[in-house]
Amino acid sequence: MTEHPDRPGDANDDAGLAAADSLRLIREQQDRARAALGPDGRALYGAWGVAWLAGYLVLWFSAQGREQPEAWAYWVFAGALAAAVVFTMVHTMSRTSGTRGVSARTGAMYGWAWMLGFLTFSAFLGGLARAGADGELMGLASNGGACLVVGLLYLGGAVAFDDRSLFVLGGWILLVAAAATLAGLPLTYLVMAFAGGGGFLVMALVEHLRIVRRRRRAGEGAGRG
Repeated sequence: MTEHPDRPGDANDDAGLAAADSLRLIREQQDRARAALGPDGRALYGAWGVAWLAGYLVLWFSAQGREQPEAWAYWVFAGALAAAVVFTMVHTMSRTSGTRGVSARTGAMYGWAWMLGFLTFSAFLGGLARAGADGELMGLASNGGACLVVGLLYLGGAVAFDDRSLFVLGGWILLVAAAATLAGLPLTYLVMAFAGGGGFLVMALVEHLRIVRRRRRAGEGAGRG
């Protein structure tokens, strides 16, 4: 039987495979560009996870046998949160500083939103204190409110950067805010430490595994090419 290596069907198959490979390469390049220009979720989740876990555990240990944590514990907690806020701003704006147009504006606005959110929240707490709010109310408002601000900012970041994992984390943090407020003092500190801080750390691990898996697939695709 005579073979026909150059039949039209073979040419169409080759063209289809070439088109599929081209689309795969385009998707991989888009993923790499997004990862390089967008905030690294592992870094952000890790920073907030450590800040919440350490800060809230300090508050909980300091509150044992007392009605309220000691003053030094609040300073440690505030310092941990401030460090996480500054890191988020610097990291987000530095990752988008080399871009132009919408991406650069989005990164800058999202970074400043963290600072504005917590500055406004601090003024809110100051207003409650001046109005005569007692220690328990201030404790619940400061913890639940901080959780609320972070959760909403993550939801906004999910929309800005088209990140579903960020949206899931934002929703989880809002649930933690509700649970911690209902738990009451001093149990609220443990809820915030393990459910809140632990949730951040779990998401950091999930994000890392997702990046490793994506790189492995990209390497396998390059090897086949």
